[in-house]
Amino acid sequence: MAFKPVTAAVPPSKRKMSAEKKREAEQTSEQLITLEEERTYREGVVAIRDLIAPASFSVESSFLQLGTAFCRTIFVVSYPRYISIGWSSPIINLSITMDIAMYFYPVKSAVILKQLKNKVGALEAQINADAEKGAPRDPLRETALRDAEELRDNLTQGTEHFFQFAFYVTIYADAKEKLDQISEDIESIFGSKLISSRKVLFQAEQGFNSTFPLCNDELMIAFNMNSSPIAASFPFISAELTSDEGILYGINRHNNSLILFDRFSLQNANMVVFATSGAGKSYAVKLEILRTMMMGTDIIVIDPEMEYKHLCDAVGGTYINISLSSESKINPFDLPRPIGQEVSVDDIIRGAVITVKGLLRIMLGGLTTEEDAIIDRALIETYAKKDITSNVDLSTVEPPIMQDLGEILEGMEGAGQLVLKLKKYTEGTFSGLFNAPTNVDMKNQLVVFSVRDLEDELRPIAIYAVINYIWNVVRSERKKRIMVIDEAWWLMQHEDSARFIYALVKRCRKYFLGVTTITQDVNDFLRSQYGQAIVTNSALQLLMKQSPAAVDLVQKVFMLTESEKYLLLESAVGEGIFFAGLKHAAIKVVASYTEDQIVTTNPEQLIEIEQAKKEFEAQQQ
Repeated sequence: MAFKPVTAAVPPSKRKMSAEKKREAEQTSEQLITLEEERTYREGVVAIRDLIAPASFSVESSFLQLGTAFCRTIFVVSYPRYISIGWSSPIINLSITMDIAMYFYPVKSAVILKQLKNKVGALEAQINADAEKGAPRDPLRETALRDAEELRDNLTQGTEHFFQFAFYVTIYADAKEKLDQISEDIESIFGSKLISSRKVLFQAEQGFNSTFPLCNDELMIAFNMNSSPIAASFPFISAELTSDEGILYGINRHNNSLILFDRFSLQNANMVVFATSGAGKSYAVKLEILRTMMMGTDIIVIDPEMEYKHLCDAVGGTYINISLSSESKINPFDLPRPIGQEVSVDDIIRGAVITVKGLLRIMLGGLTTEEDAIIDRALIETYAKKDITSNVDLSTVEPPIMQDLGEILEGMEGAGQLVLKLKKYTEGTFSGLFNAPTNVDMKNQLVVFSVRDLEDELRPIAIYAVINYIWNVVRSERKKRIMVIDEAWWLMQHEDSARFIYALVKRCRKYFLGVTTITQDVNDFLRSQYGQAIVTNSALQLLMKQSPAAVDLVQKVFMLTESEKYLLLESAVGEGIFFAGLKHAAIKVVASYTEDQIVTTNPEQLIEIEQAKKEFEAQQQ
């Protein structure tokens, strides 16, 4: 008997469920493939953490090594009874890379008041027991009792609150030895303020994580402290440059206080001003001149671009134009009149010979050793020709001129080439510059020497001669003066003129003189050994907007932080950083309307002022 197979029919509902499961399996498979592809793609994409993560991370007992850098965390353990405002400023202002973290954990007043009640009771009981025994009073217990009672009162009145305060510093260095040295320096600063600090030990990673800007305190080393000393720990301290005497330089951009300062109150009254063209350096210096004149100080300006004429005319100053065709003459052979008997005539003559020889070296394009010896002997004979010797009264003598030196050289053996070179300044094209007695008048509170009309070749020579003449006048009469040398980079081009300015800046304090040096060519100025020395001997410095090409050198010389560096790059006109001794602050130079009309260097404003002046004069006629 044959059996026929029977195929069971699958219900439609089950067939539908089977198809759905198959589709779900296929979709799941596709999703897994997509996720795998996305994971593979992401592995090949550089994330931000890949860019900032170090190449390696090594955890040691007391420090971490992040790639080639070493870092260590220092934490504060305890504080003295009294702590001054801004106590952390010496550490924050260190010129090193560091991270600082401060954690504040509020504590309920009720908890602290309960503890203080018990503490006060214990202290009073101990003091009373000592008194009953006839023991001497204990100043430490009495002081602790007064502090506890004062804190109880303040907490009860709500004028104080209580916190647990944690202070961590993570420092970075390129070498382990440097890291140890920085650690010692910071601990010494803490110790000088009676603050106890420690380096992390077997908690280097926790300390590093605690100073990350993630608010994650993994060290948990805090000190009980109330509101007042915590306020004294505020890390952002701006220098106050406000004094009872002096003039207004500008507004402190940190706290809007006034920067009032007397430059003569510092160890010297010298000042340097560095800025790019159009940043407002001449404007700031003119404001200082205008305000300093109100204090009775004499001002002398060397103006290479005729920028100070409007100011000079406004205040009734003397404007002296030095050029080949000008009637104003300056004789480089002039001598100072000695003040009292502190300097001998021999020293004055010797100094004049050295100064004139430096001028001649610039004029003649350098001197050989033989020519230097000939010029030295010729200068001494030139002064002797006018009877200027060691026993003469300098107030009655008539100094020689360049022509006298030429005549002396003509009679000396081996001076033929020198005579030919010098004739250009005695008989040739440039004879109208130095070959005449001095006839300028400096009997005015503001005197401006303009060298704009001189050729570029003659400008450094003329500035050198003008400064030498001013220096002779300064040494002849001691009074409070300021000398402004604008575009000082002209003098840095020649070693003799640079050395002369450096010597002037070093010695001027003895004669109550402050020298202001202004330049926009920062690289040429600071790369000169004399330029850096001038900055070192200037107690005041004003840095305004800098070019990207020069800002790195400025940062290195003035030890600026990265934020201060970018502040100089992004400063607007009239803004910068003002240094006075050890203090410095961001400054904004401000002027009243009247002052602005007098000191402006804006060509449009000057044209409007000239037109208004002409209209006024026409109306008067």
